[in-house]
Amino acid sequence: MDDSGHDAGAEEGLVLRAQQNDYRAYEALYRLHVGRIHALCIRLLLDRDMAEDLTQEAFVLAWRKLGSFRGDSAFGSWLYRIATNVVLSYLRKQKHFVQAVDIDDLPERGMEEDNALNMSLEESIAELPNGARIVFVLYSIEGYTHEEIGKELGIAVGSSKAQLHRARQLLKRHLGAEGDGRE
Repeated sequence: MDDSGHDAGAEEGLVLRAQQNDYRAYEALYRLHVGRIHALCIRLLLDRDMAEDLTQEAFVLAWRKLGSFRGDSAFGSWLYRIATNVVLSYLRKQKHFVQAVDIDDLPERGMEEDNALNMSLEESIAELPNGARIVFVLYSIEGYTHEEIGKELGIAVGSSKAQLHRARQLLKRHLGAEGDGRE
């Protein structure tokens, strides 16, 4: 099992079959990953209808590019990258990105697994301004570097750092973490 709960060997077999135009194998891959891909799209877009559309677009694009998947990374990671690029391409066309103000990076903080905090965090992330939310999700949740974010969004690395700082400050304020002494 991989860290997402999938049997990596079985998934590898599905990928190989899908690469040979086995639609049932690709459908099984779709069912394994659609929830996570859709959740990513919702986090980035805050628009359920558009998230649904772009989730489907990501899977269609992945089907078209399946022959180029070499297995250097997990299929889920490859698919996540495709979905992220689909959403970012859409957002670039919509010109939703906001330029940053401050540049400062706070140290990473772990996120508790408490359900109430996670719900509050999800709500807080959803309330962030577009630019700050997108950078926060890509950096803190999806693991992109500031260099990758800058390249994908067409912004300077410093702008990515500033948007992350802005997001963290807003999240701290919203979650009431200002006075807890952790930095």
